[in-house]
Formats: sequence, structure tokens, C-alpha cells
Amino acid sequence: MGKLIKNHWARLIVLSAAAYQVAAGFEGIFYPKIFWDFLTKNLDAAVKPIPALQIINILLGIFGIAWEWPLGALAGSAIHRSIEARLVFYPLSALAALLLYQATNAGLYYLVGMIAYFWAYSEGEIVCPEPWTVPKRGSTARNRV
Repeated sequence: MGKLIKNHWARLIVLSAAAYQVAAGFEGIFYPKIFWDFLTKNLDAAVKPIPALQIINILLGIFGIAWEWPLGALAGSAIHRSIEARLVFYPLSALAALLLYQATNAGLYYLVGMIAYFWAYSEGEIVCPEPWTVPKRGSTARNRV
């Protein structure tokens, strides 16, 4: 059996979270509700009458899908190969998702994906320039998975 490639596993989790976030953003347009409305009504302005939080969730979800299942222009770029950039960006996506009632599951999925990315980063894994491939054996010590 082979080793678990944690950045591929994290990529699948974050892809699921981003797709869920897009769907929840669209649902939130029709049924606007902030998750924390049982504590305070001050955040209701973020979801109605203008669906700002829903639009932010849709855009962040689309960006997450484009990053994890990279478009041709993004595949192989430095931003696509950077686990550090993911560990900076995905907490913002998780925060936006956790604020919207319909997207709380997506926020939790993002948290699990970030833990998996951090695990991959701490073990020295890299994201290959060509999507969904594994590093070549023996190229450098850092490239070993």
C-alpha cells in the first residue's frame, strides 16, 4: 500500500467545502439568515436587504473551486503550488461560511481541510505543478511524499 498524500486528501475536502459554499450562498439569497442571529440581530444587515454575505460566499466558493481544481491559467503557477497561501486564504473562506446559516457545514469542512493541509505542510509535502500527480521519486529530499 502507498502512503496517504495529505495535500490530495485536503484538496478533495476543500473542493467539497467550496461547492457546498457556492450552493449555500445561492440558497441564502432566497432564505437570508445569519447563523448568529440567536445571539444578536446586529449582523442581519449583512444578509438582507442586500445579500452581501451570500455574494461573498459565492465568490469565495468559486475561487476555491478554481484553485483546487485549477483552471488552465492557474495550474502550475506559484499560487497553485503554495500550501502556505492556502493556509492564509481558507480561514477567511471558513469565516465567511460560518457566518451564513446555510453554509456552516462548509465552514466546518474548511476547518478539516485546513488541518489536513497543515499536516501536509508540516511533513514537507509539495503540490505538484501538474494537478493530481505525485512528485517524482528522488528528485529532491523535499519532494518525497
